[in-house]
Amino acid sequence: MHPDPETTRPWTPEDSAALYGIRDWGAGYFDLNERGEVTVKADSPCGQVAVSLMEIVAGIEERGHAMPVLLRIENLLDRQIARLNEAFRDAIGKAGYRGRYRGVFPVKVNQQCQVIEEITRFGAPWGHGLEAGSKAELVLALASLHEDGLLVCNGYKDREFIDLGLWARKLGYRCFFVIESPAELPIILERSEALGVRPLIGVRIKVSAKVGGLWTETSGDRSSFGLNTAQLISVVDALKEHGMLDCLRLLHCHLGSQIPDIQDIRAGVLEACRYYVDLAGEGAPLEYLDLGGGLAVDYVGARANQVHSRNYSLEEYCADIVEVVMTTLDARKVPHPHLITESGRATVAYSSLLLFNVLDVMHFEPAPLPQALPEGAHELVRSLFGVLGALEESDLQECYNDALYYRDEIRDLFKRGQIGLRERSLAENIFLAVARTIASRLDSLEKVPSGLAGLKVSLADIYYGNFSVFQSLPDTWAIDQIFPVMPLHRHGEVPEREAIISDLTCDCDGKLDNFIDARGERKTLPLHPLRDGEEYILGVFLMGAYQETLGDLHNLFGDTHVVSVRINEDGGFDVMKEICGDSIGDVLSYVEYSPQGLFDAFRDRAEAGVRRGTISVPERQRMLEEFSASLRGYTYYER
Repeated sequence: MHPDPETTRPWTPEDSAALYGIRDWGAGYFDLNERGEVTVKADSPCGQVAVSLMEIVAGIEERGHAMPVLLRIENLLDRQIARLNEAFRDAIGKAGYRGRYRGVFPVKVNQQCQVIEEITRFGAPWGHGLEAGSKAELVLALASLHEDGLLVCNGYKDREFIDLGLWARKLGYRCFFVIESPAELPIILERSEALGVRPLIGVRIKVSAKVGGLWTETSGDRSSFGLNTAQLISVVDALKEHGMLDCLRLLHCHLGSQIPDIQDIRAGVLEACRYYVDLAGEGAPLEYLDLGGGLAVDYVGARANQVHSRNYSLEEYCADIVEVVMTTLDARKVPHPHLITESGRATVAYSSLLLFNVLDVMHFEPAPLPQALPEGAHELVRSLFGVLGALEESDLQECYNDALYYRDEIRDLFKRGQIGLRERSLAENIFLAVARTIASRLDSLEKVPSGLAGLKVSLADIYYGNFSVFQSLPDTWAIDQIFPVMPLHRHGEVPEREAIISDLTCDCDGKLDNFIDARGERKTLPLHPLRDGEEYILGVFLMGAYQETLGDLHNLFGDTHVVSVRINEDGGFDVMKEICGDSIGDVLSYVEYSPQGLFDAFRDRAEAGVRRGTISVPERQRMLEEFSASLRGYTYYER
């Protein structure tokens, strides 16, 4: 469905829900209310309750936080943890599987303190653990993890990393060192002997099964991490030689991230099970099978084997893993292992939203044209004007070709100084009128000519959003990730404008120009016209995975304000945590400037101005006050 401003039927929130696909990608968490506002839903003992995101925005602004804001909704994070554990519990129960499920959250997906604290707090009853891939992540995991949670150590490990994990083991943590490179085993053996600690060891194997999606290189023979078959045998033999094969308790493989096809998952799990069976045959007392990540998020709501979607449900994912493992191991009479998955993206994606206001809009609309051209107008301008008058009965593609030719010739004349600025401006306006008229008629054609297919996109508005793509949504720029984007309000009105969204950075890549709708992907987003004196608020959804820590300081735009809320049973909400975004002084310090040193240098310049007589002492003071206030101020646009 696409908006038609000419329709006689009033536009309703139901029309907007279909247009933006919110009930497809929203996973039951997001919807629209009768006032045309986006709502977030949370479970309560009496059923689901819904809160308007515009009410939350008002509460945020009343607390002094201007847009843009990263909004975290704790209920959604809790619910995703519960759903994952409950789905595996149900699949295990139905199949009669004789092992448990232990979820592990990979810290790299979102290292923010509030997120990790909530995952470990809410996940404690299930023994939900953490995966650390660096020394810094291991340190925060050791301070955060509850007693029953697993701690899986991936990545390259030096002596300090291993010592930390061994001390953790001595304190009672179930801390697994997953060997990803043969070079790690000698260090583990040496430090284990030195500290007198028998470690828990896992091995990561490279499965040959290739998966679809954006991260296909994380699987297969050319994956960066993991042991090939020869290296795996070498590790097993070395453990036997040192009398430590009994320490090998876990087999790990990473099938990939955001895997859209359930058949790829089944194939990878099957291959991992073959390794598990044969390692058990080697005498390794394996207890855990860690299948890594892969559980996809349906960003577009297509429920299909597409890069940004998935063709399976959470329940099917869990049931298929349990069924493949059980069938393969039962045939060889191997005991069922405890199952681990490192589902990071699916755990945190839904719980974070970027909220920002629109500052301005650029329209590509022609100015009013004269009834007739001025005397002396260049013949090419007259020819271009004639195309506009001939549109009614002429071929649209031919008219567009002619108009494009005349416009380009006029531009060349301007470069050679043979036509003036005013006449070129008139020609550009005529061309825009031709293009707009042609674009308005494309929907009535049975087949749009290939040469006109991108015309509407080229005429789309540019809405300027108060945010930085590179800071808040880096994956949209780096890997063409698509996130759902839509207005938070005004869904009782036709979104009659087609637009792309530009950010505040001075970079042509700082934009959002790939969106979703009910029929798939599209290059423009339907939006409402701006109103004087009224903020227009947009939200970017499902962006809790990776975006918060991948962001950079392009143009020195820093972290946004962060507000965490919890939805209450009565339909209200509580603000649980607030973190002010980076000040200008903060981001300058990140690039090695001293805010105090900058202030002192500017004060010296101002004092020199007083000595020269170019400013007065009161003016000096005002300048210094404003300079100091800027250092303390938000890096984003403030009304």
